[in-house]
Amino acid sequence: MNHFDAVVEYMRGRRGIDWGLYEFANIDPPRTNGSYSVDDMTALSGVHASVSAPLSRVAGVPAELIDNARRGGTPSAVLDVVAGAPVLAFAAAVGHDTVLVEFYDLGPMRLELANLQRDLTLIALAVATVGVLAAVLAASGIQRPVRRVAAAARRLGQGELDIRLPVRGRDELADLTRSFNTMAGRLGESIEQQRRFIADVTHDLRTPVTAMVAAVDSLEDADPEARSRSARLLGTQTRRLARLVEDLLEISRFDAGVADFRPEPVDLRALLLDAVEASAGGADVEVTGDATVTADPRRLHTIACNLLANAVRHGAEPVTVTIDATRLDLVTVRFADSGPGVPADLMPILFDRFVRGERSRTAAGSGLGLAIARENALVHGGQLDVQNEAGAVFTLSLPRP
Repeated sequence: MNHFDAVVEYMRGRRGIDWGLYEFANIDPPRTNGSYSVDDMTALSGVHASVSAPLSRVAGVPAELIDNARRGGTPSAVLDVVAGAPVLAFAAAVGHDTVLVEFYDLGPMRLELANLQRDLTLIALAVATVGVLAAVLAASGIQRPVRRVAAAARRLGQGELDIRLPVRGRDELADLTRSFNTMAGRLGESIEQQRRFIADVTHDLRTPVTAMVAAVDSLEDADPEARSRSARLLGTQTRRLARLVEDLLEISRFDAGVADFRPEPVDLRALLLDAVEASAGGADVEVTGDATVTADPRRLHTIACNLLANAVRHGAEPVTVTIDATRLDLVTVRFADSGPGVPADLMPILFDRFVRGERSRTAAGSGLGLAIARENALVHGGQLDVQNEAGAVFTLSLPRP
């Protein structure tokens, strides 16, 4: 079997490919331009496998394709077909003056690509539709809780201080809901405290003002003793009113965050001795270590006077003041009395404003002394605590710089 027969036998064994052989010894003369017709393949009898799909539509094969194959290349070309889809042709030399040409129909591939493009377009439209629906659902799921929070905020602004929202899940919207509930709770507590504060202030202001009005009316009495009593009462209530107004101004400065703070080196022992002389002349002052601190002397003096006055008024003597300055980072001052101690029901709220025990409800105090003392301690970065031992013991902690 010669090589022509081997090629023909091999190509006839391949399926789905049209092919043909050009034997230039039988083509007279060989072309160097233009094209070779399909009829030129018949120069070798029976060498072409079929004249089906692409081959039946091919009018001619470019001469350049054949000539390049004869020179040893494996060129390809797309043959434009007027009657149907284009055909792709490959040419290769298989012997002296013999060229094998394979023809592939691009029509099915183009149809398949068109179908693939259509399928991809449908898939893209489906994905886009699903994405839009998912986005709408997600946006609706986000908007609903946000609208609930907005509506709750409006109701809170209208005075519904007990408004709260249910917390669902652990995502950012749940955090937003929890934050709103926390804010609403704190705002409600703050407003309630302000209401109680105003009510207490009104009550405490009414008492001295009422007494002052009565005293002023009595000043016109013909009895000199009555006028004298009215003058003394007027002086007492005026001083009480002045202290109350000063305490209220101090509290308002703390609330506004504009409390004046002027630290300087302070000898605690000398300051406490002066406070003892002003408030509780019989108190003892004991010092351990270096009692010099950097603090605002006016505010420390206010703390000491309030605690000493509280010990004398609500506790019992003797009162002792102990300064522990042995630590480098902290100085503690203990104010201890010998009274019955702080009642258990007052212990959690002792430093709140206008808190008074049963023994002091008719006293001249404003109920702001311990609240101001604690605020002054906090301004220094310290702390004021209370506990019951032999009597009530207040401990002031002041950090050293």
